Amino acid sequence: MIEPRPDAGLADLIEWLSSDECHDASNTEMLADLGRLLRALGLPIDRLSLHLRTLHPQILARTLAWTEGEPVELRDRDISIERLPFYATNPIRRATEGQAWLSLATPEEMAGMEELDFFQGRGLRAAIVAPLVMGQGPASAAVFATRRPEGFAPADRAAFERVVPALRGVCEIRLLRAAEATMLNTYVGPITGRRILDGHIRRGDVETLEAALLLCDLRDFTVLSNRLPPEQMLDRLNLYFDQIVPAITTGGGEVLKFMGDAVLAFFHLDDGAVASCAAAFGAARLALDRIHSVSQAGTPLSAGVALHHGEVAYGNIGSGGRLDFTVIGRDVNLVSRIQTACATTGEPLLMSPRFVALLGRPGCRSIGPHPLKGFAEPLELFAWSPE
Repeated sequence: MIEPRPDAGLADLIEWLSSDECHDASNTEMLADLGRLLRALGLPIDRLSLHLRTLHPQILARTLAWTEGEPVELRDRDISIERLPFYATNPIRRATEGQAWLSLATPEEMAGMEELDFFQGRGLRAAIVAPLVMGQGPASAAVFATRRPEGFAPADRAAFERVVPALRGVCEIRLLRAAEATMLNTYVGPITGRRILDGHIRRGDVETLEAALLLCDLRDFTVLSNRLPPEQMLDRLNLYFDQIVPAITTGGGEVLKFMGDAVLAFFHLDDGAVASCAAAFGAARLALDRIHSVSQAGTPLSAGVALHHGEVAYGNIGSGGRLDFTVIGRDVNLVSRIQTACATTGEPLLMSPRFVALLGRPGCRSIGPHPLKGFAEPLELFAWSPE
């Protein structure tokens, strides 16, 4: 039988949880080290897991699990897990929602745990589920499980009760870091989010850069809004955005704005202007192809996309403590006017001469000069005619 070490060992472990070493470790490294240290104290842990609730529009929780001699397993749990039959009565959910510790010591009590993939087929005989109640948001959980037939002794639980408050603090800091990054990625995009985290948060903190600009607009939006109930219109908009946004992000672009039914994005690739234009062009074609497929499947959608390459001011504008990270400048105005020409010409994709010159590929045909509001001279526009 494994004999627990004196309380001094627990004090050292708790101190380690607040150390720079633990702070600098990744989530998987931290859990692996924690598992080894708990075992070294004589605690009969055969499976140690963290179930960390996330603030994410698509992911419900991140789960990590450790067993001695195995690499740490990590999985993100999609929000769809809430619809699975076992979720309602799972011990982890009961512990986190009730914010109370659970001790599982019989086969019947362990049955709910066995439904989770991290615990299946491991011969676990008992588990203690400890809720990690944070300052705000839903609770997370730590699970200590053992194969020992007699389960955990009262002294084992007492040791876990001493460790969990420090573990909760570690997890809360890590979740706050993740939530910070997720919120910025979700609402301003990963590139802009990194700039904000790097400290570019003051009004007037602006840089000039060259980028390929993409502006996509849903056609007949006003007609649809007047005809469809708000719920159906939102569903239609989200379906439309589901075709546009992945095409942009997988191509290396960043969505800057949702302006009603319009999407403004920019491509500023490390490989330069030619690569940026190629990426923006590929994203535009993919987006239009996806919209066409949706329309063929029974939901009528159509859009116009404008492409241009130019110089923009990229950074913060606004008032006082309420700022917006955006791009402004003559070339942003120009791509907006080019997009307007999509409707008047009936072309789904229009490009500026500058963009076409950098793109340098056959199939771009001139549709002649067109007057653009706010610009003194007509601008020659180019459409796409696939070979």
